Amino acid sequence: MSISATLYGGVLESLANKEIDLGSDTLNVMLLTSSYVPSDTHRYLSDLTGEAVGTGYTSGGKTLTGVTVTYNTGTKTLTVDADDISWSSSTLTARYAAIVDVTPGSASTNPLISYVDFGADVSDTNGTFQINWNAAGIATVSHA
Repeated sequence: MSISATLYGGVLESLANKEIDLGSDTLNVMLLTSSYVPSDTHRYLSDLTGEAVGTGYTSGGKTLTGVTVTYNTGTKTLTVDADDISWSSSTLTARYAAIVDVTPGSASTNPLISYVDFGADVSDTNGTFQINWNAAGIATVSHA
């Protein structure tokens, strides 16, 4: 499944306040269960609930690799992308994935960037839980 992420409402403010440096900070993908209810007002890791638990998954999620940030002057679009991410030999169920900047170091200061709604619970049993980001990027921001 190829997916795109929805930006949290506070991400632009976090970028403006230099809480997030997409080019150099450590960004983790955390898997969340259906007990989590996404909200545009969620701002920090402490707002997340219902982290997935299971074999092959470590609390706090997994670090994104190959993160790129590019700006296209022709389309006036900023694109954030990264390598697809997977948890091998895992047994777990998740409904959401959240991207969190973990560089600041605490739940109350680690800003949320975006989340993915899989549309339903997705499970695997002793398999590979994989997220394939949209070919156009994880997230894009355009301006006039």
